[in-house]
Amino acid sequence: MSVNMNHPVYEQLAKTKLLPLYTATDLDYLAKVEEILLENDVPLIEVTFRSDLANAAIKQLSASGKLMVGAGTVRTLAEAKSAVENGAKFVVSPAVVPDVIEYCLEQGIPVFPGTATPRDIQSAADYGIKVVKFFPADIYGGLKAINALSGPFYDINFLPTGGINEDNFVEYLENPHVMGVGGSFILSEKIVKEDNGERMSQILRSLVEKIK
Repeated sequence: MSVNMNHPVYEQLAKTKLLPLYTATDLDYLAKVEEILLENDVPLIEVTFRSDLANAAIKQLSASGKLMVGAGTVRTLAEAKSAVENGAKFVVSPAVVPDVIEYCLEQGIPVFPGTATPRDIQSAADYGIKVVKFFPADIYGGLKAINALSGPFYDINFLPTGGINEDNFVEYLENPHVMGVGGSFILSEKIVKEDNGERMSQILRSLVEKIK
């Protein structure tokens, strides 16, 4: 088992730098969600297993083939398998879950295990993983922690989530060890529902413009 760092998911994340975390509680808004992401050149989305509609949402968002749809909050092998069967192109976990990592590597699918400590990062690195989720970033020291951890783990890139918001995400992205940032501040079902996505699209557009 080896990690293909040339996988399109890594390339797109490095380009877009934003990974929207989305928890679906109403499938009726997914067409609008896809439209918002595509019109703002953010063709990535992480659908979290924080609702029982996760698999259905992954399947629906994957149908057009225009988005790179991933599964988030994946804590079990069963969740990973069902997500991939429904079209997930990458998997994100809140911790280092060996069963999930091994399955994803066997399938050639990028996996971002959640890490917070040197032991976590080393456990991921032992699998050949070069990009790890850093979660929850704000609780575990934010950029100070990333800078410190990047000393011994000089060959690891970070995808911080947790406490990242519109006020601090650019600072994170300016760090050379950060490949991208994730969060629900990038895309929120609640905000999409307010006016069928108009304000959400404006918010996402402003985030993208701050990176350019």
